[in-house]
Amino acid sequence: MARFLRPLLWGTTYTRLLHLWVPMLFTSVWLFIDMTKPWMPAVLVVPLGLIPAVRRGEGVQARIMLAPDERRGEDQVFSVAPSVTWRDRWRTVLWLEARILLGWVACGVTVWMPLFVIDLGRAATGYRPADDPVVMLLDPHWSCALLVPLPLLALYGGVVGLGELITALARRLLGPSPSERLAALEEHTEQLLERNRIARELHDSIGHALTVAVVQAGAARAAADPAFTERALVAIEDTGRAALEDLERVLGVLRETERPASGRPTLTDADRLLESARTSGAKVDAEVAGPLETVPGPVSREGYRILQESLTNVLRHAGSVPVRVRIEVGDGTLALEVRNPLPAGITGPGRGSGLRGIRERASLLGGRARTGPHEGDWQVHAELPLR
Repeated sequence: MARFLRPLLWGTTYTRLLHLWVPMLFTSVWLFIDMTKPWMPAVLVVPLGLIPAVRRGEGVQARIMLAPDERRGEDQVFSVAPSVTWRDRWRTVLWLEARILLGWVACGVTVWMPLFVIDLGRAATGYRPADDPVVMLLDPHWSCALLVPLPLLALYGGVVGLGELITALARRLLGPSPSERLAALEEHTEQLLERNRIARELHDSIGHALTVAVVQAGAARAAADPAFTERALVAIEDTGRAALEDLERVLGVLRETERPASGRPTLTDADRLLESARTSGAKVDAEVAGPLETVPGPVSREGYRILQESLTNVLRHAGSVPVRVRIEVGDGTLALEVRNPLPAGITGPGRGSGLRGIRERASLLGGRARTGPHEGDWQVHAELPLR
């Protein structure tokens, strides 16, 4: 019994009832104009439903009053966009007609059932009402009290059942169309891609800075040389400053969704990475072939991050070892390769998040990347299309 009555304690039950009553305001105004044609409001809403903006308004009402606690976003229950197709417009017309019809039923039930209960209670005490045609057919008797649950059940159905019915119809008639679902899915996919890109940016930039700082600090402590310590501190300062700039830029993208990516470093800034790796103890031999400034922005930016992550992995896992870097801008392809002596204990392809990020960056640009042992070295080899 408690479970049966629980919906009466929900606020949504009464917002749905209010939603059913709203069309009756329009109908009541019309009845003041002409009571001989109570069906006219149902005719007038036909051209109204064909207006594209009406669908947006009905969707907003339904979202707020019928299902305020349900999920939104990519799984939105109700569309809040104007009608685009004629199919959506006629669905809106059908929805308006259903609102008027169920509104009449809801008003009749919620107004007359309580009065019916009162009249039955009075008839149970011996009073014969003169204005209720149903109760007038009953003899005043205490047994009339046994009929009181019937209008109460009808009232429950009007309050709870009609609310559930109008919500189900709204999901059917005001739900997103296939084109709206596709647009929402594409938007959600773009958001996920952007989140992944920002996560990779933070991983590569902050990870590189921390790795350089740890390596430089350890080397300075082991060397016990004031000159070397001075150079290490300068390298830590430069790398930390660059990481702070990257962090501020990424946070700016999060705060301003329309902020351009023009401030991100590109391969023309690769010398900064190479010098940072050299000051951290790695013996970097770099070879650059082709004009880096002609590489398209997205390719150049992702190439920079691939190089950064590759050098970070060298410093983190191999230490002060010889590193060969080759960047070649060819006919339609950017080739980037980083090789270093294979660290002990590594025999298979890398599976870390940084290496996975390298492969993801290359894949998003339509290219490919290989990471793992190759001819006795550890190799990162990426090929990115320029078009």
